[in-house]
Amino acid sequence: MVFESKDIMIAAGVPCIPGYHGSNQDPEYLKNEAANIGYPVLLKAVKGGGGKGMRIVNKPEEFFDQLASAKSEARNSFGDEVMLVEKYITTPRHIEVQVFADKHGNCVALGERDCSIQRRHQKILEESPAPHLKEDIRQDIWEKARAAALAVKYEGAGTVEFIFDNDTGEFFFMEMNTRLQVEHPVTEMVTGEDLVRWQLIVAEGGKLPLTQQEIEQRIKERGAAIEARIYAENPDMNFIPDSGLLLHLRTPKPTATVRIDAGFVAGDEVSSHYDPMIAKLIVQGPTREAAIAKLRAALEEYEVAGPITNIEFLKKMCISPDFVAGDVETGYIQKHHDELFTPEAPAPEVYAQAALGLALQEISRAHTDVFSGPPVTSIGYSNTFQRRQIDLVEIPANGKGDSTSTPITLIQTAPSKFDINVGDKTYSNVVSTFAPSTNTLTTFFPHTRLSTTFIRDEYRLTLFQQGKQYRLQLAVPKWAAKALGVKDLTNSVLAPMPCKVLRVDVKEGQEVKRDQPLVVIESMKMETVIRAPHDGIIARVVHGAGDLCKAGTALVEFAEEEK
Repeated sequence: MVFESKDIMIAAGVPCIPGYHGSNQDPEYLKNEAANIGYPVLLKAVKGGGGKGMRIVNKPEEFFDQLASAKSEARNSFGDEVMLVEKYITTPRHIEVQVFADKHGNCVALGERDCSIQRRHQKILEESPAPHLKEDIRQDIWEKARAAALAVKYEGAGTVEFIFDNDTGEFFFMEMNTRLQVEHPVTEMVTGEDLVRWQLIVAEGGKLPLTQQEIEQRIKERGAAIEARIYAENPDMNFIPDSGLLLHLRTPKPTATVRIDAGFVAGDEVSSHYDPMIAKLIVQGPTREAAIAKLRAALEEYEVAGPITNIEFLKKMCISPDFVAGDVETGYIQKHHDELFTPEAPAPEVYAQAALGLALQEISRAHTDVFSGPPVTSIGYSNTFQRRQIDLVEIPANGKGDSTSTPITLIQTAPSKFDINVGDKTYSNVVSTFAPSTNTLTTFFPHTRLSTTFIRDEYRLTLFQQGKQYRLQLAVPKWAAKALGVKDLTNSVLAPMPCKVLRVDVKEGQEVKRDQPLVVIESMKMETVIRAPHDGIIARVVHGAGDLCKAGTALVEFAEEEK
């Protein structure tokens, strides 16, 4: 639960951001308050958390639509739609302080966490100490956090959250979370303390284990820590949640400075009914630079096949120059969009490994050499004695990629030895073996050795090699798609994930413009607006409000001439 009381905080000397926190929830009244505050403003559910029930309003014309959306999401998430309106700072950082208080009047700050790297107003990366924070401001923000806790006679673990203005160096009280938060392991890493143990001590009436001075000494000695939240979501499609069976899950090895808090194991299903977080990866280093390097190395060891995850995106964050330099703000992802979302085409060796994986996996399962058998033909896959052609397509992360297939030809010249053609690239005398127990494909090319984790799910292939993930699929020839009854969805707007349709904003026969809202869906407690991919005319509304849809289901169809 989020505790907020502007009057109490002001009385305690805690700076508060300008805003309306009153009980009058009439939309016109709230809009007038927004005008008094000055745009842009932030709408936020009073009982909110995790970015749910929160919307930024940049101009008056957007106010009512954004208010309705925020209220709807708040009702679905918290059963309450009471909203507050605050001034939105355009270059903010999100800095929070972990506080602890006992029954004896003791209250300490266990350092601050910078949680500025966010999407959908939800944190992705959290770190401590906050980069480039002047020591006098650091001490001041700790003091104000303790004052906030003492003002309400708080006991136990709490987090006092502040908005820090990069332009002015000012900070403002935002809210107090009366619990341990998802990112509390970062604080544990930089203090060496078990905060759950502290909670038990305080609950039993005991005194806090450390003084403020002792805590500050611990933080100086232990360097820096960073946490990455690993989600089942697609960053390339505005971070929409994903769901499904975890076909394969391999994690970095936990050590004293690499910690994994996970709620899933291989074989579990990530449901569309809950938050899409799979795990938290927390690392510690003597410096911030060392911690970032350790985080990147650990992420490169992570392997998740099944739902799409944000792991590849997190790797890009670890090498983003401004992040490495500590120049962060909550709008970082939007401002560095081109840098973070530029796709990289797979190298020819990736396609070669995928083809070898298909062939050698079949050999392993059949306990025989399929190259010596009779000719076999299947979708995207033809075998005539010792020669095999496989056509593969990269699965575009944003769902808008080129569907042109890449042909790969395998010619077996000896047991475990192949000549391979990938497009116009040729590799001779390639030696490759597959270990089914670990799904590991080891291949010696003339110029390099590659070790690849190869996972197949029907026509979809997932490969992990050299610290990167690749997603491919077998090309389905048009004749086969027609024979199998695969529907042409070229003109359809599809559900990007399992979802419930909340609202349909268009009618059949209506002319729409690119990016115009079509349908509002809900999945994993988050609302998502599905927008028109191009100008056109709506030929058919396939699903209405209240319908439950699987991922890939057509929501609306455009008229044929707009193909």
